[in-house]
Amino acid sequence: MVKSLAVERAGSSAIRDLLEITEQPEIVSLAGGLPNPATLPTDAIARAAAAALEDDPLGALQYGPTEGYRPLRRWVAGRHGLAADPHGEEHVLVTSGSQQALELLTRALVDPGGLVALADPAYVGALQALRAAGVDLAAIPADGDGLCVDALADRLATGERPALVYVVANFDNPSGSTLSAERRVALAALADRYGFWIVDDDPYGDLRWHGEAPVPLRELTDRTITLGSASKVLAPGLRVGWAVAPVEVRRAMTTLKQSADLHTSALTQQIVHRTLAEPGFLEGHLVTLRTTYQAQAEHLVGALRTKLGDRMTVPEPDGGMFVWAELLDTTADSAQLLDPAVAAGVAFVPGAAFGVERLHPTRMRLSYATADAASLDLAVDRLAGVIPAP
Repeated sequence: MVKSLAVERAGSSAIRDLLEITEQPEIVSLAGGLPNPATLPTDAIARAAAAALEDDPLGALQYGPTEGYRPLRRWVAGRHGLAADPHGEEHVLVTSGSQQALELLTRALVDPGGLVALADPAYVGALQALRAAGVDLAAIPADGDGLCVDALADRLATGERPALVYVVANFDNPSGSTLSAERRVALAALADRYGFWIVDDDPYGDLRWHGEAPVPLRELTDRTITLGSASKVLAPGLRVGWAVAPVEVRRAMTTLKQSADLHTSALTQQIVHRTLAEPGFLEGHLVTLRTTYQAQAEHLVGALRTKLGDRMTVPEPDGGMFVWAELLDTTADSAQLLDPAVAAGVAFVPGAAFGVERLHPTRMRLSYATADAASLDLAVDRLAGVIPAP
């Protein structure tokens, strides 16, 4: 049996394991944060692929620079407020999905045994990457306004010194919360005072349909590193993500990426750039995504409140892809409900999958992004047959 220390530390992702189960056609999955298939812009991607192979076949099919395709890096820099900087792309590293960006960043800035602070509950992929790197985790409470920055401040005051503070500031995964404007200012001030890096993982920021987005953390302190991805706004199968960071951090990550995979696929980078940079495409596509996900979110929340309102509380999302539902029975354990739910033909992610120190037994993450209205209704009917009535 082959099992290194890194494998043991990382563990298996509950969500990735569930995806294999939910590929079965009889199961309605509320588990993975997969884009709705109807929203995937296949025609635009096909045009971009054909253009890349016709206009620049060598650039699309040959080895490329580790930093990434320069036109894509310039586009990302512009989206992150660096359009006026003639060397803005020097802050951008293109990665094989934002998951690789987090893994490289952790290796670049935190030695094994170093400390990383993050909300509890936390994104499963982040937990895997951080644990595989052998860092220690400081679990910080979170609520409807995101990471409790005052609790972090208390930990800092006692002498704890995280190298990184990881947040999903816009529509946190799994909780769906957005870090409030006041807490962003406070977190930025703490970073400047204590010298840690803020890692703002932002795959969902463009998927907002209610309210105004708070000021990005990167505009509040230069100790912010922003991670982004084409997965949620274009297509996850292209596996293109990025990090926007101070140049010295980007260079350190580039060195590590050279030893990992040399560079992200040149062809998919060109496809992503040509698609996203096509005049008028992104604005129209984001309208489609927001309209679709808002309708699906409202449909799922309405169905859950109608059929399971006596058994769970369900918040109303303002964006993103998830509902962080809570069972009203304080003795319940959502992990114990998963096998019966799958047997009944519906899947979700138990709260325990997101736990840093706590298990969140009464919580479950439900994604409304993938399924259509009829499938969401069916999923709720099946859940109603599994979750005990009061």
